[in-house]
Amino acid sequence: MDDDDRTDRPLTRIQARNRQTILDAALEVFSQYGFRGATLDQIAEVAGLSKPNLLYYFPSKEAIHVTLLSGMMHAWLDPLRKLDPEGDPVSEIMGYVHRKLDLSRDFPRESRLFANEVLQGAPRMMDALTGELKGLVDEKAAVLSRWAAEGRIADLPPHHLIFSIWALTQHYADFDVQVRAVLGPGHDPYAEADRFLDTLFRKLLQP
Repeated sequence: MDDDDRTDRPLTRIQARNRQTILDAALEVFSQYGFRGATLDQIAEVAGLSKPNLLYYFPSKEAIHVTLLSGMMHAWLDPLRKLDPEGDPVSEIMGYVHRKLDLSRDFPRESRLFANEVLQGAPRMMDALTGELKGLVDEKAAVLSRWAAEGRIADLPPHHLIFSIWALTQHYADFDVQVRAVLGPGHDPYAEADRFLDTLFRKLLQP
């Protein structure tokens, strides 16, 4: 049975469970060591499966990595998709800020996986960055520009406003250890960040 025949057939319950177990283990390993530092042996060990069993589901480390990145992209862009062109500008932008921070809080490993891929030059997801991601950002940047032209928010470079939201929210996932070390015990980084970013961006957006 060749790979095409195998992948065309529906997975059994056990196969689907094993496949998800491998992806969960790979996410843990990739988020810690990056693509280059991770090995199939590490992923198989974390998954509790033999390496030959892992290779039954995925032919290579790159295949696992690409599957993770592809599955993550939709969820990663969803907070920006929800920015409503017909809504109240400040409310819509603040909603986006809070959704991005929530995503960093709830999916820190995915954030680090994405960051590691980009730091390596995005060799496995450049098409997604220049295609789906760029298209969505350009679309929402046009909305931000219109709101600024209408005097409803400050006249800010729209792409850089979006970049700043990414930087100030994803930092809490990508540099979680540093954030918690500096704040010390007794702090809730995400609750404090939520309040701070709300104040920061509301003031920044004032016309």
